[in-house]
Amino acid sequence: MKKILIIGGGFAGLSAAGRLCKSGLGLDVNLIDKKEENDFLPLLPDVVGRGIRPQCLAYELKNASRHLGFGFINEEVISISPQKREVSTRAGKLIYDYLIIASGSETNFYGNDNIKKYAYKLDDINDGRKIIRALREEAFNNFIIGGAGYTGIELATNLRLFLERNKKPGKIVIVERQESILGPLPLWMKDYVLGNLKRLNIDILTNSTIEHIEEGNISVSGKRIFNQAMVVWAAGVKTADFIQDLNVEKNPQGRIKVDDYLRLDENCFVVGDAAYFSYKNSYLRMAVQFAIAQGNCAAGNIINSIKVRQLHSYKPIDFGYIIPMANNKSCGKIIGLNLKGYAPTVFHYIMCFYRSYGVRNKFGILKT
Repeated sequence: MKKILIIGGGFAGLSAAGRLCKSGLGLDVNLIDKKEENDFLPLLPDVVGRGIRPQCLAYELKNASRHLGFGFINEEVISISPQKREVSTRAGKLIYDYLIIASGSETNFYGNDNIKKYAYKLDDINDGRKIIRALREEAFNNFIIGGAGYTGIELATNLRLFLERNKKPGKIVIVERQESILGPLPLWMKDYVLGNLKRLNIDILTNSTIEHIEEGNISVSGKRIFNQAMVVWAAGVKTADFIQDLNVEKNPQGRIKVDDYLRLDENCFVVGDAAYFSYKNSYLRMAVQFAIAQGNCAAGNIINSIKVRQLHSYKPIDFGYIIPMANNKSCGKIIGLNLKGYAPTVFHYIMCFYRSYGVRNKFGILKT
């Protein structure tokens, strides 16, 4: 019986586990994750603004284990050795015939211990609970978002919605170190988002950085000081520490470069946010749709390898992307169409409903 280990119980990991367990080959499939649940990341900002219940974004991996038929190991991966086909956790070492690394990504503080200590982040539902608790219990005058990417923009608009619904005053500022928001996205989208942020009275400070946090006082480059301030850090992500320690080719985020079949080597596949996949003279962005498809593709290639059949290269199908904003003035590019306003917001929630796990969770999204 072939032993297959999957590191990570996110979209990519569960997609791979599902296909492997349905292969009919009687595989010994085990999924390893330091968390006990799968957190539905696309809707985490909605915990803040729209009031979606955090428990509606959590799916117990033990339930997934029973439903799909894989074993669940609730441990943190410390290191892996592709040469020895070995995964080390705090509880011991595990040997595999095939490995799928689907460990996702986490907030990158870029070695700044001061910001890591005092800033909030939004990696999982527990982080969402901490932000809501702080908003309700503390008297903040300023709300500083570090980073003007997808998450930073979405979170800022949800913060504004929270303040309006609770009739609380507050200045919201997004601090971005680059010259413009939203990185490489097209100019029309940046202009639209900037206009919406202005309507929501959300300020943008580009070419700026958060320099220091001390007892609620925050200094931003240019000698700007914000008192009684809450900081939420959304300025980038990185892969897990065990990947950072691997001596293989990676990008600056630590994503592992893979071949056309999503392999690091013949027995190790890397998928989702952990994978750095070449696509159209560039590299594929992090996205749920790609994570699910890659998990399925890697599992299929393991099955083909066991059956001594030809592997299939991964061919990305890009349906587009959306920048959801809490006042329903969203924007995005869907199947080649540029969309603004309410339509992309509706599409975003339809896809979230479709991709969420469990009847309770789907019902919770419908009530949002």
